[in-house]
Amino acid sequence: MRFPRGPFVQPIRLFSTSSTTFNEPWTGPARGTKVYTCMSGGVDSSVAARLLLDRGFDVKPIFMRNWETLDELSGSGGCEWERDLEDVRRICRENLGGIEPELIDLSKEYWQQVFEPALESWEKGLTPNPDVTCNQRIKFRALPDRLLVRDPSAWIATGHYARLLPSPLNPSEPALYRASYINKDQSHYLSTSPISALQRTMFPLGEFASKDDVRDLARKWNMHTKDKRDSMGICFVGVRKAFSGFLDSYIPPSPGNIEDINGKVLGQHQGLWKYTVGEGARLSGLPEKLFVARKDVERNVVVVVPKSSPMLRCVGLRSNDFAFISSSHPPSSIDTAEGFTCQAQARSLSMGSLSDCIVKRDSDGSLDIRLDSPLMGVSPGQTVALYSGNWCLGGGTIQSIQTLADRMEGA
Repeated sequence: MRFPRGPFVQPIRLFSTSSTTFNEPWTGPARGTKVYTCMSGGVDSSVAARLLLDRGFDVKPIFMRNWETLDELSGSGGCEWERDLEDVRRICRENLGGIEPELIDLSKEYWQQVFEPALESWEKGLTPNPDVTCNQRIKFRALPDRLLVRDPSAWIATGHYARLLPSPLNPSEPALYRASYINKDQSHYLSTSPISALQRTMFPLGEFASKDDVRDLARKWNMHTKDKRDSMGICFVGVRKAFSGFLDSYIPPSPGNIEDINGKVLGQHQGLWKYTVGEGARLSGLPEKLFVARKDVERNVVVVVPKSSPMLRCVGLRSNDFAFISSSHPPSSIDTAEGFTCQAQARSLSMGSLSDCIVKRDSDGSLDIRLDSPLMGVSPGQTVALYSGNWCLGGGTIQSIQTLADRMEGA
């Protein structure tokens, strides 16, 4: 069965569920329910909390501390989280009726489950996404484990731009959908989050048509965060300077060559982690701009090519830890020669990273994803999410890729 083409169509069933008996359809909580609302000090989470309060929920503001105070060498300034916490406290005083936010310290969990694994990946020349891992292991696992054990009837809400609706396959559980405001959609970053947490989660901003509408509400409520800029650092760390400089505090220099496809040395690098596949190579004095095509870990070499090179165009990828969100997935066709069709997304939609694809499962359980249209700048370590229209089926880590150059060479 083929899914309809185009990135933003209505989802369809992957296979028949007529013989399955379901419980009551999944819905959000009733008015008056206790909702632990994650607040970061930004405008999105501020508006989300106020919306829930106005809709009659028992809002309990939560500030997650995921990062220890750092020394000056780390580059984070050491007190970003304290400034954000003060922003949260002010919102609670001025806009949430004086509710005192609760500080939840998950810095140990973040270090062990997110940052250390990411450091290991960067050192290996991969391109991990700590924001995805933070959602998967901290915000939607460690946090619910801590909060919902003590309040079994409570829910959790965040300021993510995404939607939860009854699943087309099993209406008694939620399915993850893109936000109505596609340009801000964050479902890709939530694609690996466990269904057990999404079952008790709310995304109040998912139906908003634009970020301007969110800021308009913040202005209406005279929130001091109304014009606060969006954070550009990795999740909750508060990095405000160049990211490669931040990593220099944790990963020792590892100098190597920057070469063209013929092996000609064009420059030097100080570490593979400073480069991302698909990005400009930052080399001067050349007749044309070159882009990072590959990071050769064994030789410690960054390979650069012109923008037109087939080495920059990914036509296939593999994931060995892909997790489907629905308990009714994957479809049986995943184990057939034909596979099943959907859309694959790597990186954000703004980078043109969506393609129709055919998905098959290999004997070792890995997913083999063949793309109809090449995607630019895809790198092992990043996250791939699968979609049927706006419906996010799940996500996983990209283990390896095949480029158009590889295909032309028969690899």
